[in-house]
Amino acid sequence: MYYVNMDIKKELGNKIKRIRQQKGITQEQLAEMANISTRTLGGIEIGENFMTAQTMEKIIECLDISLNDLFNAEHLKPTAQLIEELHGIINENKDDRDKIEEIYKIVKAITSI
Repeated sequence: MYYVNMDIKKELGNKIKRIRQQKGITQEQLAEMANISTRTLGGIEIGENFMTAQTMEKIIECLDISLNDLFNAEHLKPTAQLIEELHGIINENKDDRDKIEEIYKIVKAITSI
């Protein structure tokens, strides 16, 4: 078990912003799609405002993600633990050339951005 000191409003807001940007959606477009003001969405994304359940449902639907996608915080583990888990994944698959090649391609793609 791990514990992370974080502000839930800011974390959720940052995650919504990252997903929105990855999907190439502007803040104005998402606000319109979710039927909320751009100012409200801006406040959500910077962690000043907490969204209602209804607004959260609209945003999730508009971004085409699941509730689990929004609340998944596995990446918030300490860096050393993430590295250890990556090493474990590689070691577990070291005898499977195809999987090692896929892991390699993914890491190379991510790190060459």
